[in-house]
Formats: sequence, structure tokens, C-alpha cells
Amino acid sequence: MTGLEHESFPPPGIDLSRPSVARVYDYYLGGTANWEIDRQFAERMLRDYPTVRPIAQANRRFLHRAVRHLVRAGIRQIVDLGSGVPTMGHAHEIAEQIAPGKVNVAYVDCEPVAVAHSTSLLREQGDPARHVALHADLRDPPRLWSLLAGSGVVDLDQPIALLLISVLHFGLPPAPGSGGGEDLGSSVVAAYRDLLVPGSYLALSHVTDEGVPPHCEQLLADAKERYAEAGADLVYRGRAEITGLFGDFALLEPGVTWTPLWHPEEAGPHEQPLLLGAASESLLLAGVAHKERHI
Repeated sequence: MTGLEHESFPPPGIDLSRPSVARVYDYYLGGTANWEIDRQFAERMLRDYPTVRPIAQANRRFLHRAVRHLVRAGIRQIVDLGSGVPTMGHAHEIAEQIAPGKVNVAYVDCEPVAVAHSTSLLREQGDPARHVALHADLRDPPRLWSLLAGSGVVDLDQPIALLLISVLHFGLPPAPGSGGGEDLGSSVVAAYRDLLVPGSYLALSHVTDEGVPPHCEQLLADAKERYAEAGADLVYRGRAEITGLFGDFALLEPGVTWTPLWHPEEAGPHEQPLLLGAASESLLLAGVAHKERHI
């Protein structure tokens, strides 16, 4: 069973007192790995702002296009941080379409439902020698990297495509004793950039409040308030700050751009048009950059 039809007995560690970012996103994308509290939150957002669903779809399609592009470029290892729950095509499924049997993929998330469902999906459709789901906290890069090293799936001495898709604009619960919310900011991303070997890639997408159409400004304001009430702080960054997250990595063309505009030629064969007007209505900027080898 891949859905959550039998909701009387949620898995241990699942907090049903508030909606989950990962499960709400799953609902936006048409998945079933969510509970009533997640659906109620998502439906209120969709009722007031119907474009939330195509915004989520545009972001997911960016992940698909980035994976296709990088696998075609020769990448054979993918690490998806904050991978969420399995819906609308996970990275390993897209990679298999391009290079069957050749790409290893590790999914990492701090949401128990995401890890449980990824594990279930991989058990049914994956290869345990090449695919794994890990439960880890993005705020602790050394421990997360250690888990990857021990997974038997990822060789940290070889190039990796590191995915941070729609993750960095969400805060996480504060670390014990920190006294407040914590933003997954530039220092955390810098730590991951340092851990990657030359030849690796970093792909990320991030919500921005800069350059968006005026009619989207209320959506951004309300989303920040509603997600905060649900225990998830939203952080909006401008284009320059999002670009700065790539550090000295070399950005691939077309640089940092709206999610629908990043290599549209890599779209899947059966994708339907998004119900968005201007590309800026996607509200997320995205890009992919290469850690070059220094001679």
C-alpha cells in the first residue's frame, strides 16, 4: 500500500496535531501520502489561491528536467535532500528513463512519512543496491554525510548531483537550546558545497518575493502567515541571495531563472501545459551549478 487510506494508526513518530510541509506538498501534487489535517490546510490554500497547485507542479517538473539534464551529462549519483514523499515522479524514476540501471539515488528527509513512503516505494520499484531512503536532519551536514557514506549506495569520492528542491525557504524546528527558529541559510548550503567533490552539481529551487507579479504578493504574505501558524517558517530571498547560495560553483545556462524556464526542452513527453500565466507566477527561482575541477 502506497497511500494512507487506513488513517486510524499513523506510524510512530508522526505528529498529526499540525499539518506537515512534506505531506501538504504531496497533496498539491495529487499524492496520497497525507492525512486529513494536511488536506484541510492544503484545501484552504487552494480555495483562496488556486495557482498553488501549478506552482508546485512547475517546481516538481524542474526537478525532473534537472535530473534528465544531469544524467545526460554523465552524473551517476543523485542525493535528494528534503526529498519529501514519493509522488509525481521521484528522481530515481526519471533517472531510469535516461540511463536504466546506471544511476544511484539517495533520498534524505527529516519527515518520517517521507522516509517511510520512500522506503516502501524503493522496496517495490527500486534496487536496494542503488537506491536508499535515509532519515536525517539537513541542519547537521557532517552526520548526514556520514550516513550517506555508510549507505553502500553513494560513493562520496565520486561526483554527485545534490538536489535542494523547494527546501531552503522552509525553516526547521530549532535545535535544542537554540532559543528560536532556524533558517536553512547560506552557511548550511556552503557546508554541503564544501563536502561535494569536484565534478559534482548543485541544483536548487527557492521561493522569492522579488520580481513577482503584483497579484501574487498577497499569496506570498498569506502563505507565510499560514505556514507559520502550522509551525513552518517561510523565508523569501531575492535573486541575488538565491544566486549566492551557489557560491563559486559555475552556473549552467540559463543561470538562475523561474522554474518553467530552466531547460524547457528537457520536459517529459506527456506533460500537460501548466495553468500559469507569466513564468514569474511560478514564484520559485531555480538553477543548477557545477563544482569545477581546479587544475
